[in-house]
Amino acid sequence: MKKYDLREMKISSETMFHGDLLHVTRDTVRLPNGKTSMREGIKHPGAVVIIPFLDEQTLIMERQYRYMPDEIFYELPAGKTDPGEDFITTAKRELLEETGYEAKSWSFISHLYPAIGYANEKMALFAASDLIKKTVDRDIDEFLEIVEMPVQKAMKMLQKGEITDAKTMVGLFWADKLIRGEWKLNAGA
Repeated sequence: MKKYDLREMKISSETMFHGDLLHVTRDTVRLPNGKTSMREGIKHPGAVVIIPFLDEQTLIMERQYRYMPDEIFYELPAGKTDPGEDFITTAKRELLEETGYEAKSWSFISHLYPAIGYANEKMALFAASDLIKKTVDRDIDEFLEIVEMPVQKAMKMLQKGEITDAKTMVGLFWADKLIRGEWKLNAGA
């Protein structure tokens, strides 16, 4: 099977919105066939999602309200990277800020792109274990509940459509594989 160069080349770019978190652009691109088209997209600084294992079968999860969908979600801890911050530093900071836990053991699992059709957001997925309870230091505008949840209960909630956050769904599938021994973690992060 012949592989074609499918890349699109940016000809010009216009900033439509520049916010504190998101930047929206409209680009003119040259398509692989030589024609031009428009691409609108959201530029995002990147983020992490953490699978924090309280023990071999139990996760630390969050229950929080999300403004845009106007719903309350069960989620794995997650957060955006700050300028100059690498993914593991973000993960450690977010776990402590949101849940009040530090982890002695960290393992990188994978990267994921939650919205490739219109955003460049890249998320790093980590497993964290050997948790130590510390003090919660949430952002001033962050309100959530910490929930200790067995992985199998979370998987049942996912199956019933009670967990619908995409990053959490991916993380739970990984957590299930890990506790079943179907996937091995790489040591260190």
